[in-house]
Amino acid sequence: MEYEDAFEEELPWIYEKKPWRWEEDGLTVTRGSSFTGPGCHNGCGVLLYTDKDNKLVKVEGDPLNNYNEGRLCIRCLALKDVVNHPDRLHYPLKRAGARGENKWERISWDEAVETIAAKFNKIKAEHGAEAVVFAQGTGRDIAPYIMRLAFSFGSPNYVCYGLAGNACMIPRLSVQMATLACITMPDYSQYFPDRYDDEEYSVPECVVIWGTNPLASNSDGNFGHWTVDAMKRGSRLVVIDPRLTWLAAKADLWLQVRPGTDAALALGMINIIIQENLFDREFVELWSYGFDALAERAAEYPVEKVSAITWVPQEKIVQAARLYAQSKPAMIHWGLAVDMTKESVPITHGINALMTITGNLDVPGGNVITELPCGVAGYYGWGFDLINREQFEKRIGMGKYPMIRYGIPLASPDEMVEAILTDKPYPIRAMWIQANNPIACMGADPKRTYESLSKLEFVVVVDLFHTPTTVAFADIVLPAAAFPERNGIRAVFYYAQSMNQVTQIGETKGDAEICRLVGKALNPDAWPFESEEEIWDSLAQGSGLTFKELQEHGQMIHPNIYRKYAEGRLRMEDDQPGFNTPTGRVEMYSTRMEEFGLDPLPYYEEPPTGPVSTPELMGEYPLILTTGGREQAFFHSEHRQVASLRATHPLPEVQIHPETAKGHGIEAGDWVWIENPLGRCRQKASVTNVVPPWLVHADHGWWFPEEEAAEPHLFGVFTSNVNQLIPYNCGRSGFGNSYKSAVCRVYKVKEGEM
Repeated sequence: MEYEDAFEEELPWIYEKKPWRWEEDGLTVTRGSSFTGPGCHNGCGVLLYTDKDNKLVKVEGDPLNNYNEGRLCIRCLALKDVVNHPDRLHYPLKRAGARGENKWERISWDEAVETIAAKFNKIKAEHGAEAVVFAQGTGRDIAPYIMRLAFSFGSPNYVCYGLAGNACMIPRLSVQMATLACITMPDYSQYFPDRYDDEEYSVPECVVIWGTNPLASNSDGNFGHWTVDAMKRGSRLVVIDPRLTWLAAKADLWLQVRPGTDAALALGMINIIIQENLFDREFVELWSYGFDALAERAAEYPVEKVSAITWVPQEKIVQAARLYAQSKPAMIHWGLAVDMTKESVPITHGINALMTITGNLDVPGGNVITELPCGVAGYYGWGFDLINREQFEKRIGMGKYPMIRYGIPLASPDEMVEAILTDKPYPIRAMWIQANNPIACMGADPKRTYESLSKLEFVVVVDLFHTPTTVAFADIVLPAAAFPERNGIRAVFYYAQSMNQVTQIGETKGDAEICRLVGKALNPDAWPFESEEEIWDSLAQGSGLTFKELQEHGQMIHPNIYRKYAEGRLRMEDDQPGFNTPTGRVEMYSTRMEEFGLDPLPYYEEPPTGPVSTPELMGEYPLILTTGGREQAFFHSEHRQVASLRATHPLPEVQIHPETAKGHGIEAGDWVWIENPLGRCRQKASVTNVVPPWLVHADHGWWFPEEEAAEPHLFGVFTSNVNQLIPYNCGRSGFGNSYKSAVCRVYKVKEGEM
């Protein structure tokens, strides 16, 4: 179907029908998507090869997939080693002994579901449904099912457990919902079947990579190599990152910013753009609110001051501001480091204002406003109608942090830990944990996270493998299917595709089916689906397709209309031009934030620890510590047991500049302690120029599946866990935390300390 025909016939999708299963050289080849565990957020198009016994033997990238065009990372290429791994969980288990002993008894799915329903219902009768928390790890495709499971049970406490300040995309999403009433994504032509060659698309003249390393992280549904595609087509690159990444080395400008000072940088760039009259006057006058107030705030950040705060040379700040403002179009591709600062909201607000004053919102090659794909609109709000307003208002953190009403309805992890430990504002007695390993990965202050989870009466964990979390806390463990073992729908803002089952390992089940079985036992009226396929049919019904028809259609692309604000596509109640905000405009002065008691304008606040906030600490802890950078071999705490991947990065590493290493008597390969007032962990020294002398970068998510599982070892989860140096200390909005801007010292591990 031609792209233009989609609008003429008012159809929601563009697609080119492709075969989804065929035979080749004695193997069955199945086209599908990788949007579920193990892996990442991408959902790359894959070709899954199975033998006559339906064993997965090979994975390749799908060259006809519009998203990744055949390109795959090593995790997908090693998928067969994950699926067929001898340590996979094959059957439901119940604890046989004390928690932490790693003693288990195999049970049936019926017994597991009955036990869970009985325990949850007992706690609900004694303490209320809110006493059960439903937690997940990073989103992938599991969020809708867990959300529906929580709300159908009556619990408002759906949460990314342990990640202090919900510091992963949620701050950016919530700020954009408060200021634009919509969200944006970098426009890399992903809405077009012919991608960069479409006549409606414009390659950005400038791409600003801010707080992300897309080639490793592929954050927020943006395939990292799209940045390289844009560079090949002439895009100039500005990279804002304290570390020298591959993209930073290739950039026209690299701003080696001090972690946590991004808001000052954004305000300084805004000030330059306004003072030099480089802003888009027409867009500002017609579509924005609060420009004069923003200009007055930004004037407090002259380039000299910003340079002193950020440690970026003045001339580079000026050059970056001019390059971004004078490029038509230009985009900002931001990422996790923006969220992982204590006051992440003003950082996001400032960067969002940069997009606004330059007129780069919803234009080809800018930051495009997303519309949920037709047919799967319910995918991101499945179950909202199942919980009443009174119960919903009991969500942990709602009273203290009203801004968490905007965006994904998550409870506050910081307040959740407090509630479990103190029974305030009410007791928390049980937790459902799906695809999350909090004490190894997400949890700030993991020993405090451990303390809180240990206090719970009943814990269910859903995962592919045993982890420190299953061993330490689980009463019931349910075996999750990897994506080649289950059907599903990969749905994001610009396309949808089926995930297609090709194999079966033991009695594993897909995440949706697990939630369906438990949901049906807890509230059958809310789960009328008699099979997993009926769930997919329900989620896809707006497209006019059944799940099987979606399989046959293949990848379906959602057409985009630019400048939706001018077409009346954002104000659904009155269909008038503008934005669906109280003022009808992009609010650089946010009336919503003002209503919440927050500063309505972007501002800068120093990180809680550092050379300005705590100079007294810098003598003992002279280095800035950042963490969370991705490794190609792993997805956060996953894949440590996969030999082919582990071989590429066998041990946790901390990056140290050669001058710093020499000054501390450290050589490459030495085990070193990383320490601050909160604790310490040990990692191997990687002596490298990719970090400046004043910074170290430590690996995250480390545990050791080859080590003893039972307490007190827990696969060595506390040995190298850098989160032991990170507190629960979210920002005043409830969002953000200092994962990127702690302080520390490093020194060699002595003989005998291993």
